[in-house]
Amino acid sequence: MSRRPVTPDPIDPGQESVWDYPRPPALVSSTKRVTVRLGDTLIAETDRAWRVLETSHPPTWYIPRDDIAPGVLRRSRATSTLCEWKGAATYWDVVTADGELPAAMWSYETPTARFADLAGALTGYPAHLECTVDGERVRPQEGGFYGGWITDDVVGPFKGGAGSWGW
Repeated sequence: MSRRPVTPDPIDPGQESVWDYPRPPALVSSTKRVTVRLGDTLIAETDRAWRVLETSHPPTWYIPRDDIAPGVLRRSRATSTLCEWKGAATYWDVVTADGELPAAMWSYETPTARFADLAGALTGYPAHLECTVDGERVRPQEGGFYGGWITDDVVGPFKGGAGSWGW
């Protein structure tokens, strides 16, 4: 039996603990209303999102490419990253009349077989974009590297903050 590096926060009714999420991660579809905005511009809106659930991380919500507003994405020149589970990430700048955010969103254009349903779907950093799930404003995962979306129905503690790198 393996020991968890931290003690999970208590769970209230209607909540889930990130410490019950699997490793390797799971891909779960959702019909919750997900929106992404930059200023006054609606970047994306869907009720066909995917959640990636991974131990110690708040979910990352992915939006089908068809539900992204036309003309708001430009392929970024940012360095790509590699996820051991999903594959190589492609980064996207968000460009609107309200501003430009370099590498604010990313996708897996040719994900691994386990995550094939994510092909072309996008997610974004809630620290830079206004993201909501069923009307609730998402809080960003600490640390800046991971892109988890924290809502009231998910409890931690969450990887990403100081001292959590080894979790």
